[in-house]
Amino acid sequence: MSGHSKWSTIKRKKGALDAKRGKIFTKIARDIQVAARMGGGDPAGNPALRLALNAAKAANMPKDNQDRAIKKGLGELGDAALDEVVYEGRGPQGSSFMVEVMTDNRNRTVAEIRSVFTKGGGELGSDGSAAWMFDRLGVVTIVKERIDEDALTERVLELGAEDVRDGGEEWVVLCEPTSFAAVSTGLEDLEPSSAQLQYLPKPESTLTLSGDAAVSVAKFWSKLDELDDVQNVFTNVELPDEVMEEHGP
Repeated sequence: MSGHSKWSTIKRKKGALDAKRGKIFTKIARDIQVAARMGGGDPAGNPALRLALNAAKAANMPKDNQDRAIKKGLGELGDAALDEVVYEGRGPQGSSFMVEVMTDNRNRTVAEIRSVFTKGGGELGSDGSAAWMFDRLGVVTIVKERIDEDALTERVLELGAEDVRDGGEEWVVLCEPTSFAAVSTGLEDLEPSSAQLQYLPKPESTLTLSGDAAVSVAKFWSKLDELDDVQNVFTNVELPDEVMEEHGP
């Protein structure tokens, strides 16, 4: 019986990992699709597409999936076009969230997101209800082994970046959205581990939670992230690592 129980546990864990991997592939495919639609299907002349394809490579996404996403973005497969939408609202424990989605059906998506907010004890807000708590910034992360701080700072300031921060094992480069293409392209030789526009909470708006309060926010965050149309979720709450590992997305 114990062997059967162990096998059941392994299958559940494998299923969860496969589902997470599938979710990652879906997000990357949509990033590729939108990048191709906005800037064309040639990565040599499309920095956003290059970044998306680099993310696909890092996630071991099959080449066929990447090519299909490019064709969808170019309208060659006849599929419905995706719209980029940002929703914002209030979650549990005074938390605030910005939710980026890509959808071919806004009515379906907003209903799903509103349901998560309502069931989580929060409320989906109107435009601007949470955005004022965040700064929209380009964020590029680079493994520290690739370059020292002084050399990186000198390079990114010339590219138009605002700041370099210590992110533990990585350097975190911040820039205004208008400089993001130049900064991310100018650092490609350092093989950034990530490069995207993010909503970062302003220091005065950041909440730090622990215990049951942190768990409730982490579970809420995970529910949002599980929605098929959701690409990225940003919050003004800082949660303990152990809570995020067990209950977060």
